[in-house]
Amino acid sequence: MNNKKILISVDVEEFDIPQEYGQAVPFEEKLEVSRQGVLKTLTLFDELEIRATFFITALWARYFPELVQRIAEKHEIASHAFYHDRFLERDLLHSRTVLERISRTPVKGFRMPRLQPVSMDALAQAGYTYDASLNPTWLPGRYNNRHRPRHVHLQENMWIMPTSVTPGWRIPVFWLSLKNMPLWFTRHCTARILKKEDYFSFYFHPWELEDIGQYKLPLYVKGVSGKRLYGKMRAFLSWLKVRGTFVSHSDYLATQAGK
Repeated sequence: MNNKKILISVDVEEFDIPQEYGQAVPFEEKLEVSRQGVLKTLTLFDELEIRATFFITALWARYFPELVQRIAEKHEIASHAFYHDRFLERDLLHSRTVLERISRTPVKGFRMPRLQPVSMDALAQAGYTYDASLNPTWLPGRYNNRHRPRHVHLQENMWIMPTSVTPGWRIPVFWLSLKNMPLWFTRHCTARILKKEDYFSFYFHPWELEDIGQYKLPLYVKGVSGKRLYGKMRAFLSWLKVRGTFVSHSDYLATQAGK
């Protein structure tokens, strides 16, 4: 019997990545690109019977409360801070309470935008159980976390739930690698992870499933998007489906409680 757990997570935010590369995008357009991507994501997840965790900014949730409630019917709702483009520690509690009110479900998890560091003490005081902000690899220009544990662990009484990287070389399997690497290589890396661990954790953004070719973004961000990425994502998730059970982050932690 296959008891591997597959943790798929989705970072739902205002589509603000063009700003990082000097292109201003109207706020309404940022929201709409993201909303359309979420709808495509839900269609894909319904087809493959995937249960996932949606890390959502409270600002986004305020604009689409009914869509957040729809997501919450089948998936876990977690916090992606209040805003995606700025952060204050006091927003940790504010984000959680707004998301709980809108989704009508408990919010236990947090992921910092752009996977930046966050205070474990501040997270605990704001009522969170786990943090999913760690990618234990080296990403030039972003972070170097090769020294950090690559498995789920406790830190200062907070569960840390890293995104998956391979043993040894710590090759990350996440949104950028799925876009830019051949599918056979992504599957190979994932198989290595599943051979070593009892779970696999992968995340992406809904806006990637929209056609973003017209925006001033690097080719490694926009080169594979829209229908092309949807097909690649579907193939990868279908491959994962026969190798484990799709669960939310909180579902997985519930299995760890007695260990």
